[in-house]
Amino acid sequence: SADLTLKEQEKPMSTLTLSYHRYTNRSWQPSPRNLWVLMTVWYQRGHQRQQLAQLTDRELRDAGISYGEAQAEAEKPFWRA
Repeated sequence: SADLTLKEQEKPMSTLTLSYHRYTNRSWQPSPRNLWVLMTVWYQRGHQRQQLAQLTDRELRDAGISYGEAQAEAEKPFWRA
């Protein structure tokens, strides 16, 4: 991101930080609101992956998604984007 210095961009980030950063395009700042946003993103992602895993072959074809792609996405943990 343009607002991060080069030194900040080179720092390793935890999965928690990366998930939040990708969703909001901001650095992680611990606050009740930010935690709520992060928890909401994780819940939605997990729910969407459960729904994806339940789609039939026909529904996957209609969506243009292969069974392998759907399975790979559905098997990801909720915190991984």
